[in-house]
Amino acid sequence: MAGGVAPLPGALLCALLWVAVAAGPGGNPVPGAFGRVYRGAVNISAEQVYAFAYSSEPGQVDAVRVYVNSSSENLRYPVLFVVRQQKGVLSWQVPLIFRGLYQRTYSYQEVSRTLCPSEPTPETGPSDQIIFVDVASMAPFNIAYELLVTRLKSFQLETNKAFNFTASPSQPQYFLYKFPQDVDSVIIKVVSDAVYPCSVVSVQDIVCPVYDLDHNVEFNGVYQSMTKQAAITVQRKDFPGEQFFVVFVIKPEDYACGGSMPSSIPGKFNRTWNLQRMKNIQVTIVPSIKKSVYVQAMFFSFLSFLSFYLGSVVVAFVHYIRVQRKASAGRLSPENGSGIMTSSHPITASTPEGSSYGAIDESSSSGGHQLSSPECRPPAGSDTDSSVEEESDFDTMPEIESDKNVIRTKVFLYLSDLSRKDRRIVSKKYKIYFWNIITIAVFYALPVIQLVITYQTVQNVTGNQDICYYNFLCAHPLGVLSAFNNILSNVGHMLLGFLFLLIVLRRDILHRRAMEMKDIYTLDYGIPKHFGLFYAMGIALMMEGVLSACYHVCPNYSNFQFDTSFMYMIAGLCMLKLYQTRHPDINASAYSAYASFAVVISLAVLGVVFGKNDMWFWVISSMIHVFASLALSTQIYYMGRFKMGKCYLGIFRRAAMVLYTDCIQQCSRPMYMDRMVLLIVGNLVNWSLAIFGLVYRPRDFASYILGIFICNLLLYLAFYIIMKLRSSEKLLPIPLFCIVSTAVVWAAALYFFFQTLSSWEETPAESREKNRPCILLGFFDDHDVWHFLSAAALFFSFLVLLTLDDDLDVVRRDKIPVF
Repeated sequence: MAGGVAPLPGALLCALLWVAVAAGPGGNPVPGAFGRVYRGAVNISAEQVYAFAYSSEPGQVDAVRVYVNSSSENLRYPVLFVVRQQKGVLSWQVPLIFRGLYQRTYSYQEVSRTLCPSEPTPETGPSDQIIFVDVASMAPFNIAYELLVTRLKSFQLETNKAFNFTASPSQPQYFLYKFPQDVDSVIIKVVSDAVYPCSVVSVQDIVCPVYDLDHNVEFNGVYQSMTKQAAITVQRKDFPGEQFFVVFVIKPEDYACGGSMPSSIPGKFNRTWNLQRMKNIQVTIVPSIKKSVYVQAMFFSFLSFLSFYLGSVVVAFVHYIRVQRKASAGRLSPENGSGIMTSSHPITASTPEGSSYGAIDESSSSGGHQLSSPECRPPAGSDTDSSVEEESDFDTMPEIESDKNVIRTKVFLYLSDLSRKDRRIVSKKYKIYFWNIITIAVFYALPVIQLVITYQTVQNVTGNQDICYYNFLCAHPLGVLSAFNNILSNVGHMLLGFLFLLIVLRRDILHRRAMEMKDIYTLDYGIPKHFGLFYAMGIALMMEGVLSACYHVCPNYSNFQFDTSFMYMIAGLCMLKLYQTRHPDINASAYSAYASFAVVISLAVLGVVFGKNDMWFWVISSMIHVFASLALSTQIYYMGRFKMGKCYLGIFRRAAMVLYTDCIQQCSRPMYMDRMVLLIVGNLVNWSLAIFGLVYRPRDFASYILGIFICNLLLYLAFYIIMKLRSSEKLLPIPLFCIVSTAVVWAAALYFFFQTLSSWEETPAESREKNRPCILLGFFDDHDVWHFLSAAALFFSFLVLLTLDDDLDVVRRDKIPVF
């Protein structure tokens, strides 16, 4: 290559070639012509050298492709081809050997390689270059070969213009792309009609040699496997020369893309697969989004959810105005149970104030007694939980066990029967939920963040884009993050979780003020207000956003539990809160609840490892599911007063006894009909889910467990609302609006959730077949919209639980039924 030599006239080009040939090895090189097929034979004593000269225009990148063929399959004496250029040497043998899984070998007699192109020269005239091709063999006999050298006319890819070509394992292809002046980022879109053969798409810097074979394509640049579709986002800042190579390699086996293993042929380990491994490919390079789109997307994300803050302020202001007007008009008064509103309603207080929070003596509620003095409190020691109260899930009541059994096993229960404990003790018990979930969140999130940063670093350093399962057609990088849009879309969980905490805090403050003023409505009317679970729900919603964002830093099968762990907690906390509403004295303690969540999360992790093919795992998990449903049903049916005794099998003996005596022996009506209906339906649903898992064994075990939680939550919520309406209770406008909004937003969210854009249950190449372009602002995909809508849906769901029983604030607790 004449880098600094003045250009020669075209008439002297043949003379230059003759001088170069005369100086070649052995003194007998053959002048070669592009586009002409050369045939010959070589052996240990005869080799052949060809010299190809060409002229390169200024600023032009010329690429040369060499095609060789040999009919010999003798692996002991292959034909060796060596191509010498000005700045490099490229060599290979024919038959060309590729190794697959378990050391399988595949041989190819036809090989074609693109030579590393010469760098464009700044000269004003053409520059002349020479390429030598040496053909040799160590065989003691002649081996025939064919040689064809051509100049590529379509080597440089153009923006927004599709280019079609064919490749095979022994005939890889690569092309050059230069960034236009006004483009900072591009997306390389590659498609093929055929799923197999499996291929690899690589983006490499302008460096020679180019790694374009199966065994070395992973040595440089970024790469990803492909079946029918692939997409790689490339930024100008990553390539100082503002240009790069796009390399296409066909793998000798399809195992890496989810294909089956080829059957082995005894006694024959080398086979020619040229005709079977050809693949037609189309590549299109399109500009990616501009920086202004990033700004618009961030403004959209934050302003969309900040509008919820504005709406909450408006609702709070309107509520404040209405309360002030009603207070000034003197219309705020409790309901005496018969529909008559009175200005005052004396309540009996035959039990000590300290141990009968909100309890009303039904036998003397005629109005002749005075409300017990708020100063009549138990001794100072009762203000804190005793060790016995902390250790028991259902025991902070100072009365003896027989009193609990008498009260809680009544056929018709009212809220006053289950709100007898000291308010301060119960409130402290529920605050443990809040403090425990903060501790869990810190200890859970820190290692998660560290792990996903490591994942992202490994992907950036190695260039292996098969590590993370993105929607590569809508993965917008920012800094070290490969898919910033999937992370940004989780901001809604954090903003709405914080807003919910503010709403709960406002209610908590107003409740404390009313308690300090010894307001009669707060002390003895409505649902007892305990906000510990609500605070825990708000923290769980925020942490769901944090951990979902961590999962989407590098989504794959080994860290999917990050995205679902706090979903389990949210569903569990919602069920606990719904149960606590009418059973404030007998709800589970925070320690047992979080321990149960830990068991579920551990089971989910085991499901990722063993849940794909191991039948024994599904048998054990289904048995645990069924037994847990029975045990929990028994505790709910008997309001926590059922004791299993020394033998845990006693619960099943008792269940069988009740079934025999009530349904077979005398067919009597169940003592607690409403609870029995709920538990029968709930057990049928859970047993059906257990059977479904045992029969079909879904590969996504974590989502299967989450589905169980959600089904139980929806079932219990539906039962609660039905029983509420059946008890002639009302739904105020705000909870009714929240219920409708929850249903609508959840329906929309689930639609986008089931638009599968990737799947770590499959190989990375198969997952990319599901990739789709962005649908919102050119920045967010379907899964991002799911993030937005699910955050809003969870927020409305929490508001439903928070406001559902606001209509009972003026109803005495001895008139509020328990169900």
